[in-house]
Amino acid sequence: MIVTEEIEITEIQHSKLPNIDFSNLPFGKVFSDHMFTALYKNGHWSELKITPFGKLEFSPALITLHYGQAIFEGMKAYRNDTSEVVLFRPEENSRRFNKSAARLCMPEIPEALFVEAVRKLVSLDRDWVPTTEQGSLYIRPHMFATDEFVGVHPSTEYMFCIFTCPSGPYFSRPVKVKIETEFTRAAAGGIGFSKAAANYAGALYPTKIAIDEGFDQVIWTDGAEHNYIEEAGTMNVFFRIGDELVTPLLGDTILDGITRKSVIQVAADLNIPVKQRRVSIVEIIEASIAGTLLEAFGSGTAATLSSIAEIGFEGKRYVLPSTIEVRSYIHAISTTLDKIKSGKIADTHHWIVKV
Repeated sequence: MIVTEEIEITEIQHSKLPNIDFSNLPFGKVFSDHMFTALYKNGHWSELKITPFGKLEFSPALITLHYGQAIFEGMKAYRNDTSEVVLFRPEENSRRFNKSAARLCMPEIPEALFVEAVRKLVSLDRDWVPTTEQGSLYIRPHMFATDEFVGVHPSTEYMFCIFTCPSGPYFSRPVKVKIETEFTRAAAGGIGFSKAAANYAGALYPTKIAIDEGFDQVIWTDGAEHNYIEEAGTMNVFFRIGDELVTPLLGDTILDGITRKSVIQVAADLNIPVKQRRVSIVEIIEASIAGTLLEAFGSGTAATLSSIAEIGFEGKRYVLPSTIEVRSYIHAISTTLDKIKSGKIADTHHWIVKV
């Protein structure tokens, strides 16, 4: 499907920028000046627009509100060392977005349109990209069904929308996680590999329980036996056991994280042994007791790389080493990723797209 329609741009008359404190940015609560929208009707995308950020009007019969046909992506724009605004692997977000769309019976977005819409929106709001260390412009592309009809069937019309949020770090310290063995995030044959809104709704209650118990996130396990590690909250997860870095093997219950695949590639570049395989709870707990579990961290667009300080399982807490000297893998990988984004080292994998 080829979209030839130009993006119509209507700029805001008075920017909100002068009222923003960039030294105190809560994640996902401050919104930039503009948003992009496109409508899917009669089998094609049209009405491509960038307009001032604002509210949308819809009927209470909107099919998304009843049957959950909604997907999203998360990505970021950064400033490099010469203050240019850059994106990190946007084409991967486009491809994953379309995998999610296909699974939920939604129309795909042509990659050229997806990337161009992101680039134009970020370019228009480039002054919203923080200059602070660890600051970034979080970008939220999403699509939802817009038929106004209460009946269980795929919608015939959709809206594709993108807005942005200037943000600081998602986690400001290493996190405490609880291994979840009662509730299930995703089951085989389901939608766990997609960024569907429903996946996150189902995670809220068990995460609330974990937070009430003093944890920050849960580590999800397989829905069949609850014996194998899958994800850490809203992140993919890595464990360093001895000299080897391991991460759960992808399947239809685990999100194919863009940061995850970047970590795997950077680890290989740094000659860090990395394996994608099944990782059991027993293996992790035994490694912690034996002192061979040296590091654990989550990876994701919002969190980037986030160290795990403590793992809870069956009422016991297993504390991981806290010194930078021991956590050398996450330090080396995150430093390399930051240098690629900032332009301090060559982008040999062609991950960076200038806005």
